[in-house]
Amino acid sequence: MARIAVIGGTGYAGGHIVQEAAERGHTVVSIARKVPTERVAHATYLEGSLLDIPGLLAELEGVQAIVVAVAPRGDMQGLVRPAIAELVAALPEGVRLGVIGGAGGSLVAEGGPRLIDAGQFPEEFKPEAFEMIGVLDDLTQTPASVDWFFVHPAVEFGAFAPGERTGSYRTGGDVLVSDDDGRSYISGADFAIAVVDELESPVHHRARFTVAS
Repeated sequence: MARIAVIGGTGYAGGHIVQEAAERGHTVVSIARKVPTERVAHATYLEGSLLDIPGLLAELEGVQAIVVAVAPRGDMQGLVRPAIAELVAALPEGVRLGVIGGAGGSLVAEGGPRLIDAGQFPEEFKPEAFEMIGVLDDLTQTPASVDWFFVHPAVEFGAFAPGERTGSYRTGGDVLVSDDDGRSYISGADFAIAVVDELESPVHHRARFTVAS
């Protein structure tokens, strides 16, 4: 079993990842600016911020993987990209990094435009989408020794569409995953399965992938 840290571990994506990893028997450390009253059994909760990389790494000594599940919205807008760049620069050797992005940077078709450029993408979500696209761009420029993966969830992913655990998911490389009716959706629980599967059995080294039901 691995020792996994989830930064933003009390949010929607991060909370599901913490739960899935803990239920599989991994040692899980959830990092957030506030420790929740309701906690996942067998997970450790610490107060911390993505904006304090030295402090975080001091508390995460010995982890094999770090997953960043912090959205660049609200008071974090404009701060997530430089913070992840700082984290990458200070990442201990051998620690794998996973970043949870948004759907906006995924392609609508093979070789096609990004979802954010294809029309009908909500204006209010564009700043955070572009920031996470920037994070992905930065990761592609890192030294080959940095092992990272970046996940684009489905369009319908979040507390507004929680859904249920089905135990299955599909990945699509760079391309947004949709069903036969054009719907792109995944529940929080199934998304977490995809992320923890990638942590347990790495497939996407220094690469992004899309995931949906």
